[in-house]
Amino acid sequence: MNRIPLAIPHLTNLEEEAVLRCVRDNWVSSAGPEVAEFEKQVARYAGRQFAVATVNGTAALHLALMAVGVEKGDHVIVPDWTFAASANAIAHAGAVPHFVDVDREDWSLDPELTERAIAKDARVRAILAVDPLGYPVNADRLEAIAQRNNLPLIEDAAGALGGSYADRRCGSLGTVSTLSFNGNKTVTAGGGGMLLCDDEELAKTAKHISTQARPTREYIHDRVGYNYRMTNINAGIGLAQLRRINAMIAAKQRIAERYDGAIFNRLDIHAMPRPAGRVSSCWLYSVRVANEANARSLVDSLEADCNAEARIFWRSLAVQRPWQHMPRTLRGTSEVLSGTVVSLPCSSSLTSDQQDCVIECLKNWAGEPMQTHT
Repeated sequence: MNRIPLAIPHLTNLEEEAVLRCVRDNWVSSAGPEVAEFEKQVARYAGRQFAVATVNGTAALHLALMAVGVEKGDHVIVPDWTFAASANAIAHAGAVPHFVDVDREDWSLDPELTERAIAKDARVRAILAVDPLGYPVNADRLEAIAQRNNLPLIEDAAGALGGSYADRRCGSLGTVSTLSFNGNKTVTAGGGGMLLCDDEELAKTAKHISTQARPTREYIHDRVGYNYRMTNINAGIGLAQLRRINAMIAAKQRIAERYDGAIFNRLDIHAMPRPAGRVSSCWLYSVRVANEANARSLVDSLEADCNAEARIFWRSLAVQRPWQHMPRTLRGTSEVLSGTVVSLPCSSSLTSDQQDCVIECLKNWAGEPMQTHT
């Protein structure tokens, strides 16, 4: 039986031709024309005015933090249940992550606890909110909190391009947003990231820092800079992918609908909570089970029964060694989610037969019933 992957790039002749065009034109570095065009097209799609392409999503986060004025020793609110890059970028900026729990209603940064953290931590200088699994954060409440406290809100929309909050697309929420085009994202460039905003000066600052902080072609620098530029080949692939984004998102949503139906009314497998008014990009379809033993059992069953790749998702960061002594405002939700969320195969190229196999495995698997949805 052929392997059923978790989430792989969905590539066609469009991406192949894009790479060949870059090679034929001899534009392979970050100076190529596809980079600027990719920035323009992504900004337009997301509903932003400005974009700065980067070498990866973590670099985009680092740039965003520096561009909004986060400095050494500042504290930045970040969800406790997220990918390590969110906290690492804060550390790269010389700042300190203040871990705040996620909301049981949407698994994203808890607005109530965010206000509590700001009230008790006078060193907070920014809020970094993460769209979990491609699902948008509670933008209205978090933006209101940020505005009341005169703090920038950074939306880490790494896998959320294509999702939306009300009539606003992910990537357009907050002061500044960041994206990832890693190989497991729905829209991939093979690698890369992007910073998005509506403030021209902020975008210029980010661009400047990302290109070694060199104001002119002369080798004269006005601050410490970074080589965070995206290559033209990556941008070419990204442009080809962007032409197909609507079809790939639609495929992901159909896959999610089938999984939803397969686990409907199950007591031992729950789908991610989805408040009204928000649309997910369906980046990684993930379910929650009662405990880590059940999660490992589900992963092992899918592997053994249909050669399907599944993976236990994020864990609480505050309890892990690099961040054990960092400030935190928690109530236990991220601890409960840790080790109990499992991502299922959901590539946009997943076939019906492959998903049939995964669904059959889900039907044959039995775990312990859960008392609540979190």
